[in-house]
Amino acid sequence: MALDNFTQRHIGPRANEVGKMLERIGVSSLEELINKTVPKSVHLTEELNLAKGISEFEYSNKLRRIAAKNKLYKTYIGLGYYNTILPAVIQRNILENPSWYTSYTPYQAEISQGRLEALLNFQTAVMDLTGMELANASLLDEATAAAEAMIMLFNGRPRAQAKTGANVFFIDENMFPQTIDVIETRANPLGIEVVKGNFKNYALNEKVFGAVVQYPSADGKIIDYKEFVEKAHVNETAVTVVADLMSLVLLTPPGEWGADVVVGSTQRFGIPMGYGGPHAGYFATSENYKRNIPGRIIGVSKDNQNKLALRMALQTREQHIKRERATSNICTAQALLATMAGMYAVYHGAEGLKRIASHIHSMAVTLNEKLKELGYDQENKDFFDTLRIKLPGSITSSDIQKIALEKEVNFNYVDEKTITISTDETTLIQDINAIVEIFAAANNKEENKACHLSDKLAFDNKFKRTSDFLTLDVFKRYRSETEMMRYIKKLERKDFSLTHSMISLGSCTMKLNAAVEMLALSWPEFGGLHPFIPVDQAEGYHQLFHELEEDLKVITGFDAISFQPNSGAAGEYAGLMVIREYHKENGQGHRNISLIPSSAHGTNPASAVMAGMKVVVVDCDENGNIDIEDLKKKADEHKYDLS
Repeated sequence: MALDNFTQRHIGPRANEVGKMLERIGVSSLEELINKTVPKSVHLTEELNLAKGISEFEYSNKLRRIAAKNKLYKTYIGLGYYNTILPAVIQRNILENPSWYTSYTPYQAEISQGRLEALLNFQTAVMDLTGMELANASLLDEATAAAEAMIMLFNGRPRAQAKTGANVFFIDENMFPQTIDVIETRANPLGIEVVKGNFKNYALNEKVFGAVVQYPSADGKIIDYKEFVEKAHVNETAVTVVADLMSLVLLTPPGEWGADVVVGSTQRFGIPMGYGGPHAGYFATSENYKRNIPGRIIGVSKDNQNKLALRMALQTREQHIKRERATSNICTAQALLATMAGMYAVYHGAEGLKRIASHIHSMAVTLNEKLKELGYDQENKDFFDTLRIKLPGSITSSDIQKIALEKEVNFNYVDEKTITISTDETTLIQDINAIVEIFAAANNKEENKACHLSDKLAFDNKFKRTSDFLTLDVFKRYRSETEMMRYIKKLERKDFSLTHSMISLGSCTMKLNAAVEMLALSWPEFGGLHPFIPVDQAEGYHQLFHELEEDLKVITGFDAISFQPNSGAAGEYAGLMVIREYHKENGQGHRNISLIPSSAHGTNPASAVMAGMKVVVVDCDENGNIDIEDLKKKADEHKYDLS
């Protein structure tokens, strides 16, 4: 099946091209080329111990079998991940369209006007929903966006705070655990002290430069943070709010009660859960921080013919300018997913989002009423989509879980007497009745099925959103699928991607992925899994992880592989953090010098700074080649502190 051979179709060069290239170079074989260019000391002495390659057709069939091992249960775990409905017009015309998924970073505005408009829509939707003055074109996910907020506030401290060494960042304990973990990891090498507690009784002091709270909170409560924010501002403490963007359709946005930064995920805007990602994080703030905001910002400008044009405005990409003085190593965005989330807002508009958010809320309210009838206590007085249920009598979470798993349902089991349940836009009345059936069986009661949805609001009027959002024409115009398809195609025609020509810039996009590799992104067996389900429900995913890990161990010669970094820059950071821990464990924590060539990618020195290292720049010639003498000199000069 030569025509179905992956390497022949995608990687190249083809067999006939190899001969021509070798002839041009002046060698007789690939072996001779390798022997003349690669030092003998790093030659492999034997073949890589990898399985034999298979054709695309065989691969596709194998992947189908692996996907079938994942179990698609009904999942109400929440904690930042929810089932969504991706409109088919967006799936077909953006997610599955190589004109959108093979395009490169929009550095050249003149060949990127379509994507820039799509990302401007994303920014506008985020600004409108959060009530903030400024938003970037997405970050990697919610947790890293929260960590970036902390770092931005730390580096943007008022002069008096910087002078007195204010370095405490307060985290309210009622936040998603993954966000707390990432903030703590990022804070450590920068000398930021993280303090966790209850925002209600935490005593702010002059050492506290920033704080973060969640809205609604991790257990589902809608909390009034206004007084806390006012107190924080009196103390010159800036406040970050991690907010559920869909909830802000119904709830007063943080920008209206004084938040300095609002971050979160846009996963709820039609993006599948994908066993945890990827999803586009959002980052919104006030004009005060426009010179400090990480990531890229799309701005409106004019071209040389005085026509409206878009560009990457105030796009710090500061690591390329400041490099070793950079405060963030973010060099990328979740552009494809941000585009999809922005288009979700365009397609539905304000009235559509209100219908979706109201549906989610009504499902939670209806379920709450039915569970109360069965004798269950629900602790959240004000809530959007999440119920916190206390189990009566001798009933335990294990009892509920046993019945739920038999019926292929997942809840969030907080402890033996507490369960949380989060509804989403895919939840239907029959799903509510299936949940009621589980809780009725556990309590030996006859279930009283819901026949219609409750239209009550389950939160105080003071939390109700009164301000308008998505008022621009773009969010009102495209209601039919045909009009939406034409709009997406109109933007696509203003853009440049692999569907037009090769892109000779770097490789940090999906531009060279084969179509057969991309198809599985649309399969619910991969997209529909929540990251916190029991491991045995994600057997297919874990098989993929294991097989890839084993292959990469053979290829790299390492003993273990981490799949956690979600970008190249995050990979650099992870590696440097491992090196940092290694030195600390060996009693050499003082080793903090990182030698980096002046020609290196800007994220290299920025990642080193974020990992708590000091950067020493090594000279290079005009072609970017390292000056070996300067390298030797600086290695010798810093040998006692070299990391």
